[in-house]
Amino acid sequence: QVQLVESGGGVVQAGGSLRLSCAASGMIFSMNAMGWYRQAPGKERELVAGISDGGGSRYYVDSVKGRFTISRDNAKNTLYLQMNSLKPEDTAMYYCAALFGRVVTNRVRNWGQGTQVTVSS
Repeated sequence: QVQLVESGGGVVQAGGSLRLSCAASGMIFSMNAMGWYRQAPGKERELVAGISDGGGSRYYVDSVKGRFTISRDNAKNTLYLQMNSLKPEDTAMYYCAALFGRVVTNRVRNWGQGTQVTVSS
């Protein structure tokens, strides 16, 4: 079955950086668009960044543009999210997601278990 395992979360001061990773198995990783979602307490889960199957097309929510970079290594079946200039409002549980199809949509086929990111002011 599909497994998505996130790592790299933690506690960081405002202005700092973190790099999240998501190791995928049980799926043809190179044929799937992927995404990073986040959910803060009391808020809905939102798509933060998405990437097409080959990496040629990327999506970012406005609040992270210029600060976050999504990438993938299809040879390693791994998805990444580089987060720079972190702000306290970035504090949330971050989830890796396999999306339906090869291009970025907001339709999730599989979820990871999540990794917590906490940004202190």
